Amino acid sequence: MLDVHRLRLLRELHRRGTLAAVARALSYSPSAVSQQLSLLEHETGVRLLERVGRGVRLTAPARVLVGHADAVIERLERAEADLAASLSEVTGTVRVASFQTVLLALVPAALTRLAAEHPALRVEITQLEPEEAFAALLAHDVDLVLGEEYPGLPRVLEDGVDEEDLAHDGLRLALPRHGPLARLPEDLAALAGAPWVMDPPASLPARWAVARCRAAGFEPDVRIETPDPLLQSHLVETGHAVALLPDLLWTQLHPDLRLVALPGDPVRRLYTGARRGTAGHPAVRALRSALRDALERARTGLSRA
Repeated sequence: MLDVHRLRLLRELHRRGTLAAVARALSYSPSAVSQQLSLLEHETGVRLLERVGRGVRLTAPARVLVGHADAVIERLERAEADLAASLSEVTGTVRVASFQTVLLALVPAALTRLAAEHPALRVEITQLEPEEAFAALLAHDVDLVLGEEYPGLPRVLEDGVDEEDLAHDGLRLALPRHGPLARLPEDLAALAGAPWVMDPPASLPARWAVARCRAAGFEPDVRIETPDPLLQSHLVETGHAVALLPDLLWTQLHPDLRLVALPGDPVRRLYTGARRGTAGHPAVRALRSALRDALERARTGLSRA
């Protein structure tokens, strides 16, 4: 019988790439990880690792074994979820990775609901961009990811991930009301010479925004790069830049700026992702429910504003 713990170490090596990275993630020494994988080789009777320079890589049989390890670990997670569901109280720790607009608009209200309904549940949150977050999810570093998908930039669904739609969030042109930029026309195609604030170039929001500007016939003059939507909004409000920003941001802010609809009314898709084995866990279900409730409350408040 193969040892599940050693299978997990092999799986972690496949995902993280080095013995040192596996050791850091699981609080072992590299020599301890190497020793356990040597024992797994003895159990299987096949060579699982081969030296490459100062590191190692998985052999073809090892990659076959990783596929089975994924299935075994998913099945064990389902068993843990079923056991947790049989209890009367939602307990334990759920680890969440999110990006900033959701953290600002939805997470505080979701945490308030969870504290009232499930006081024994501990929620840990880290801010990560979606690509990093899904890598962390599959590496078992987090249990739930809040992700986003922009028009024209579809994301490939990772194997082993259970996705659930959260919202479709409108995207608009944000223009200043005051200062020299207040005279800018409310037409994206006329903003070729305007100063822009955008997310860093490799990010999904920036890739979509640049593509939208190019489709309108110009290359945006990006003066300021920041992943902080609060700073982006403030720079527009104070007359220093224009931007393309999501509606969800305005559930917490009431800035003095102009929001202009874009042709076609583009939206970004917001969703949550969990590993298939943990999607049925009461803690994950409770958090997803709290986020949906927070979204409805935020939209109700926005419609009344």
